[in-house]
Amino acid sequence: MFDITRKTIEWGGRTLSLESGRVARQADGAVLARYGDTVVLATAVGARKPKEGIDFFPLTVNYQEKYSAAGRIPGGFFKREGRPTEKETLVSRLIDRPIRPLFVDGYKNETQVILTLLSHDLENDGDVLALVAASAALTISGLPFLGPIGAAKVGYKDGEYILNPTISEIKETGLELVVAGTAEGVMMVESEAQELSEEVMLGAVKFGHESFQPVIDMIIDFAEDCAKDPIDLPEPAPELADCAAAVKAQAEAALTEAYKHTVKQDRVEAIGAAKTAAKEALAEQFDEGMIGGALKELEKDIVRGGILDTGMRIDGRDTKTVRPIVSETTVLPRTHGSSIFTRGETQALVTTTLGTAQDEQIIDSIEGEYRSHFMLHYNFPPYSVGETGRMGGAGRREIGHGKLAWRALRPLLPTKDDFPYTIRVLSEVTESNGSSSMATVCGSSLSMMDAGVPLRRACAGIAMGLIKEGERFAVLSDILGDEDHLGDMDFKVAGTSEGITSLQMDIKITSITPEIMEIALEQAKGGRMHILGEMAKALDTAREELSPHAPQMETIKINKDKIREV
Repeated sequence: MFDITRKTIEWGGRTLSLESGRVARQADGAVLARYGDTVVLATAVGARKPKEGIDFFPLTVNYQEKYSAAGRIPGGFFKREGRPTEKETLVSRLIDRPIRPLFVDGYKNETQVILTLLSHDLENDGDVLALVAASAALTISGLPFLGPIGAAKVGYKDGEYILNPTISEIKETGLELVVAGTAEGVMMVESEAQELSEEVMLGAVKFGHESFQPVIDMIIDFAEDCAKDPIDLPEPAPELADCAAAVKAQAEAALTEAYKHTVKQDRVEAIGAAKTAAKEALAEQFDEGMIGGALKELEKDIVRGGILDTGMRIDGRDTKTVRPIVSETTVLPRTHGSSIFTRGETQALVTTTLGTAQDEQIIDSIEGEYRSHFMLHYNFPPYSVGETGRMGGAGRREIGHGKLAWRALRPLLPTKDDFPYTIRVLSEVTESNGSSSMATVCGSSLSMMDAGVPLRRACAGIAMGLIKEGERFAVLSDILGDEDHLGDMDFKVAGTSEGITSLQMDIKITSITPEIMEIALEQAKGGRMHILGEMAKALDTAREELSPHAPQMETIKINKDKIREV
């Protein structure tokens, strides 16, 4: 009844196994992955027809943890899993980011990848295993996925890198870094670090990339035994080339002029007018989605070509210059701490609120219930980009950006013995033209110091970009929204004057080389030091006294011999 394929390797001191053919056989690809006693089921399913009228790839990735995996019953009245937790959302994004660029260009069939944590040994977390399982499921599915990819978690202790540290080991290391990529290069990095140098961080990425090569070989071997035939893809529409030529003739001059506007709102209006004119002129000849795709490619050619040919960007900067910065603190009268951090056309209004132990966040996870005394929440209202839109709970992007800033600042917090307050930081992005998460890092650092939180050092963040065509490339400091949208990389680096505390990298091409990463890290360091200098003009250390509106605490230590008298 079952045609089971199973492969195993020894990896990082534990056994990694992949199995297919026994569970979820109606999915295009289904893999049961096990590492230690942690088990994840990965499934991949793609629609057989493309979604009409869209110019993007409709991929959905969902990671879910079942409480039964750790022998627990969910809390709450209903006693069942509900909406995605913060961790599930973050792991879903972690998996989405490296697999999305590897689907063939032009593939617009709705595709869903679901990862389910079925067993958890409370030592080997499910995030990296789920990424490996997703890669294997897609590789055998027959969907047009240009993988496989591998992934690994890297720790760092006593000058040595650790492959796939356990949950207990991570608490004792100065680094938690997840890296994913192909055999040729790196595609995604996510990390939290204790002020480590650029050399150590780059070494960790290289170590992780080398360490997951056996996993890629294993998936290839696995797929040779059980992969399905590739699905039939429609031939590219014969009029695609004609549409691209017509769009270029119609819109190239107008778009080139539009991208000369250095002010975002003026540029957006001019680009919108040029696109609308092209769509109206060509509406009777070509499909709207086809015109939209051709316009996007034309925009990429104009912006990317201009940067590579001239070294100048659409707002007039060279590749290394950071936009003008204004830092302000104590901007609100009744908050415990506040700041406004403005970098060009990106701005974050950040507040810090201090509370007691009763205000700690209680988190119910499959590992058990625990409390968190530091929270950082990021909001991105539609007015920040001059648009109208939905208002409601935090979306995946807001949760991810908030967590990135949280990771950047957490290593710098004082101990609870030294500062027994619960801390909530709230970042409202009031303007955005790229790098709002890094503006949140800068604004949060200022806001917490304004509230009297004795951070070890001030923290700043910068987003780096990449334009790469063949052998030519340019690394961009402090990228704009258009450069993020039309470029090849979003590389966020946050840290202090002493080292990196958080790093996140995503790319839209198949991989990047260590050389490019090294250049980006060094360029980011220069930008970070400049930003820290600008921030110091407003506030360079924590205020000695708390706000009069903050709760007041006094710690009294009692001699053990006197406890019975109290």
